[in-house]
Amino acid sequence: MQDTICAISTALGVSAISIVRVSGNDAIKIVNKVFFGKNLENVKSHTIHYGYIVYNNEKIDEVLVSVMKAPRTFTKENIVEINCHGGIATTKKVLEILLCNGCRLAEAGEFTKRAFLNGRIDLTEADAIMDLINSKTEAARKMAMKGLEGNAKKLISSLRKDLINIISNIEVNIDYPEYNDIYEVTVQDLKSKLSIFRNSLVKIISEYENTRIISEGIKTVIVGRPNVGKSSLLNRFLDTDKAIVTDIPGTTRDIVEGSISFNGILLDFIDTAGIRETNDLVEKIGVEKSFEKIDEADLVLVILNNNEELTEVDLDILDKTKDKTSIVVINKDDLNSRIDISKLQNRDVIYANTLLSSGLDDLKNRITKLFNLDQIKKQDYNYITNAREIAKIKECLKILDDIDMSLLNDIPLDMLEIDLRNIWNILGEIIGEKYSDELLDELFSKFCVGK
Repeated sequence: MQDTICAISTALGVSAISIVRVSGNDAIKIVNKVFFGKNLENVKSHTIHYGYIVYNNEKIDEVLVSVMKAPRTFTKENIVEINCHGGIATTKKVLEILLCNGCRLAEAGEFTKRAFLNGRIDLTEADAIMDLINSKTEAARKMAMKGLEGNAKKLISSLRKDLINIISNIEVNIDYPEYNDIYEVTVQDLKSKLSIFRNSLVKIISEYENTRIISEGIKTVIVGRPNVGKSSLLNRFLDTDKAIVTDIPGTTRDIVEGSISFNGILLDFIDTAGIRETNDLVEKIGVEKSFEKIDEADLVLVILNNNEELTEVDLDILDKTKDKTSIVVINKDDLNSRIDISKLQNRDVIYANTLLSSGLDDLKNRITKLFNLDQIKKQDYNYITNAREIAKIKECLKILDDIDMSLLNDIPLDMLEIDLRNIWNILGEIIGEKYSDELLDELFSKFCVGK
């Protein structure tokens, strides 16, 4: 990391301003070469200076330049941010000039990667930065901010501390068996301590499952036969004509998507093609996609036509969704009912009319109860919700299962210490105490170039 990197940190397009960010030992020196104004190498840290970017005696842009000197910066390196006018040509030209004067174009996420490698943040905080960038609701923003404040790091560090105490006691017993005044670790002691440790991991995972929807939203799939009102329901939820609605069966042939913030949680709606037997190749592909989306959904809304008897297709859809979190919406409730309700036993049923928007409030209330959205709004957001971190926690639980089996089989404690230290290392991977180059490349490749 001896070189100096630069990148455009704002979305490239027509806007009031755009920011070109530079980080590295020579950041101030390089920008100073092309800046007409104060000598940036003599200014105080964390100050802003007016002037021009000049190249080959030509004024390229009128700018404000922020100078931040190491180590009190995001990357703990010298950072300069050039606030340009927001034109595409101007911003690209400023970037080109910096590249011609000794900077290297930053890789995706390289600024954040340097912040991690220089000890400014840990990997949970890097995860939280990405979650904060991607947050689409207020609840998701709050969750990400808790991670950025270091809450996840504190939790994992505490778990590692508890585990290293257990490992240390085992090691002392193994290395100094002749001493009578040391604490002797018995199998029963170890089981008791590992049970408490396991409960902490299980609690993290259960909280993740309960609050994952805060950061990811609820993937809601609308399914049913053609012309039962799927697209109309989507349009009512989104309060816009997102999907085309006609009386012609098979109008929706592909997936139509839309999102709303509902009780502070993102509802990602997917309106699928009407499910029916068809010889139309395009429509057939759409029907296949509909069934695929059912498997991926957090919530399935099964739409039935109130004034039609249940068909084999309806029954097939009901069967395929019986084990999913689902709500059966009986549409066109103003017409005479011909549905055999006995075939909907043990299903969550709502009556509605998508033309008049009746039943929509009942449906919203049912979704709120199904996912405990009222309770989620009251929570303090102190949870781990990043999938990478949770995968590591589950990996630790699997090793704990192996340890439990070993204890039942009277495996010596010194053998178990190897597994315990493996868990300790895996927890270290969550916060970045241990990492591989492949992990960093994968993690930071998800960031934009200027972050």
